[in-house]
Amino acid sequence: MIVDNGREVVIRVRGLAKSFGSHQIWDGLNLDVYRGEILAIVGGSGQGKSVLMRVITGLVTPDKGDVGLFGQDAKTLTPEARLEIEKRWGLLFQDGALFSSLTVLQNIQVPMREHLDLPQSMMDDLAFLKLTMVGLPPVAAHKFPSELSGGMRKRAGLARALALDPEIVFLDEPTAGLDPIGATDFDHLIRKLQQTLGLTVYMVTHDLDTIFTVCDRVAVLADKQIVRTGSPAELQRQPNHPWIKEYFCGERARAASPTEQRRLIV
Repeated sequence: MIVDNGREVVIRVRGLAKSFGSHQIWDGLNLDVYRGEILAIVGGSGQGKSVLMRVITGLVTPDKGDVGLFGQDAKTLTPEARLEIEKRWGLLFQDGALFSSLTVLQNIQVPMREHLDLPQSMMDDLAFLKLTMVGLPPVAAHKFPSELSGGMRKRAGLARALALDPEIVFLDEPTAGLDPIGATDFDHLIRKLQQTLGLTVYMVTHDLDTIFTVCDRVAVLADKQIVRTGSPAELQRQPNHPWIKEYFCGERARAASPTEQRRLIV
């Protein structure tokens, strides 16, 4: 276990580099993710926000650098040890990535079938429990993804991400495509689950409302590195980088900031 300033580091990235063809997206990227926090990864287009999530979860191989997972070096893991670590996290991709030919209940059970040896009745009970946790009605269990609204698909994807009771949940643009009310409801759901289950949440997002509403800390990707980390309020108060200043001190950021909203109400 790695501890930094009294906080357990569950993911440690050091010296990461990655290129696609002649385009280098990172060079010497460092990042720590602490247990129990909601961390937002932000940055401009082409900075590799979603790619970083895929590197950490082993879906993309970096050119250089090290990824530590729960205190273990990802490079030295045996396939069996890697599988055990992957059971400790869940992933929600931007489009939900549900299997179109499976019902919601069957989608939630996919990780259970892959990693657990449980009778069908128990998997059904667990899947219905996950549905309830994400705020979906029981009737949604037997629907196919095409029969759901965008918000319901997001929740179904989140239920599948929670299927194995993970310690970490990775979210890729969780509120993308949702209307403001749906996005706000999803933000509150993420915070409630994080507090209830003690989750660590790693979130790729550009949604300023989400950042100011639920995120404990923000890591900013720019200039091929993580150039700054801090709370949303800290980054807004002391931007110290042109992109951070434009993003966190612009008109949209001021509208999303709780401090500004309180000022407007007064």
